[in-house]
Amino acid sequence: MKKINFIKSARRTILLEASGLQNLAKILNKEFSSICEILSTTKGKIICLGVGKSGHIANKTSATLSSTGSSSIFINAAEALHGDIGSVEKKDTVLLFSHSGESEEIVNLLPTLKSIGCNFFSITGNNNSRIAVGSMMNIETGVTDEACPLNLAPTTSTTAALAVGDAIAVALLEAKEFSSEDFAKSHPGGKLGKRLILKVVDIMHKGKELPLIRPSTTLSDVLFEMSSKGLGVALITDKEKNLKGIFTDGDLRRTLNQEIDFHKTKISQIMSKNVKTIDESLLATDAIEIMQRNEIYMLVVTKKNKKISGLIRMHDLLKAGLI
Repeated sequence: MKKINFIKSARRTILLEASGLQNLAKILNKEFSSICEILSTTKGKIICLGVGKSGHIANKTSATLSSTGSSSIFINAAEALHGDIGSVEKKDTVLLFSHSGESEEIVNLLPTLKSIGCNFFSITGNNNSRIAVGSMMNIETGVTDEACPLNLAPTTSTTAALAVGDAIAVALLEAKEFSSEDFAKSHPGGKLGKRLILKVVDIMHKGKELPLIRPSTTLSDVLFEMSSKGLGVALITDKEKNLKGIFTDGDLRRTLNQEIDFHKTKISQIMSKNVKTIDESLLATDAIEIMQRNEIYMLVVTKKNKKISGLIRMHDLLKAGLI
């Protein structure tokens, strides 16, 4: 194997691809704008179609469109020739990806797309190619030289096609006024999605998990209830579940320094009455902010009528992947 300077090679590749993107930004024209206008009003799906390396770019573009508010699917051109084209409807808009503009699989699909009657556009490196000419409109990437020293492996061309796909997705996102809240709805498993969607009520402890104690309960019985529920706290309430106070592990440690009869002392005599609460309808991230601001590790959750609804701890927020 030939010994080369890998850093020098990498910089050359990156700079060549960056140069290709700069040129692409300069040559984008009215076709890009017209295609985006039609895509923004598409009543069906945006179908990204390609084969080979261009197929991978089409697939990624489809995924980006889907995650930013535009219904989209990917179809491999080879599979389309053997049945998958059946998922294309007249109300759909198809984006064809092919750097050469001569991919036989896509060329063979052009008559079918015309017969379906859907809008179909191409992204190629050659305005005079069969796919570009056969499409309703074409976006030319302007790439003639690959970063590959043999000018064979798709490098600069695929980077440019990917950039066009991203540009389309972002343009549609802006046109639709797609918000971070909208983004979160399509990313419920990601940290951002969770932070914008999960509410206190979704992760709080509730029902039989809660150690609810009456004010007249003795400290010894309170400790038994705290131990059985394992939340490190007891919530003192009246029979209507109105919050009267709280007793935590920290309160217990402070109590141990006093001469108190655990079997006779009522919890109402030693509980903390200054309790921090949060409404169950608020975002879980609001609970994080309140806890951090007050340097505490748990909050009592209440309903709109101020009655106890649950309990949320910093550990619960950490477990939910919010911290």
